[in-house]
Amino acid sequence: MSSELRVASSEGRGELARRNSQRATFTDSHCHLTMADADAALARARDGGVRGFVVPATKLDDVASAVAIAQRHDDVWAAVGFHPHEAKDCDDAAFAAVERAARDPRVVAIGECGLDYHYMHSPRETQIAVLDRHIHLAKRLDKPIIIHNRESTADMVAILIGSGVRGVLHSFTEDANVARRLIDRGFFISFSGIVTFRSADALRACAKVLPHDRVLIETDTPYLAPVPFRGKDNEPAYVVKVAETLASLWGVPLDEVAAQTTANFEALFSVRLPR
Repeated sequence: MSSELRVASSEGRGELARRNSQRATFTDSHCHLTMADADAALARARDGGVRGFVVPATKLDDVASAVAIAQRHDDVWAAVGFHPHEAKDCDDAAFAAVERAARDPRVVAIGECGLDYHYMHSPRETQIAVLDRHIHLAKRLDKPIIIHNRESTADMVAILIGSGVRGVLHSFTEDANVARRLIDRGFFISFSGIVTFRSADALRACAKVLPHDRVLIETDTPYLAPVPFRGKDNEPAYVVKVAETLASLWGVPLDEVAAQTTANFEALFSVRLPR
């Protein structure tokens, strides 16, 4: 093949990839739009092909706003719960309010909840007790749970494996062995912008080998902006950069990652994106 034909062929593949990515539909399984200008961020994301969003609450004060955002947009759903940092504030009255909100039809998951032994803003025993309340609520309502895990993996795996609950490990940072144990129990694994970081070789090695039908993508807006946006506030439009990294790792076209992770999003949260 002549050099001219090779260049033309390369340019043609690039144009095809660009058109495919424009047709693709992406999802953001975890974006804290209660901490952003939600309507503006959603508009920018939709312009880039992102058309499914889950907005998790992290404390009682943002439960109502998370649900309200979901009620305003047919491609947005909410989750309600107490982040482990806020577990100390999860008394009976507060959790009763979360449970009432969880029954709203726009609420598709329980959380963000879990364990965080890095900052310890709430005592370890309190975090575990509050996580247990969320697990029981998720099981009663037959909704998935959204799990936060930081420096608490041994306790987290032990709790989840015996829980009988389903859900997703958000912004996953552990290895493939941990991921597989949780996948075997029905969990999905969600990758955030961390998977694009220069220092994240081990996480990319994990993402490369996981079954594609158990993987989600997310931003964790406004945190963890992916390369090349590090240092800026994150937003749902940037989730495409996570998908691009997975496409490279999996050796598949970007639109295939979009289609698979969108199907996984719909399966986990029992929703259908607007078509």
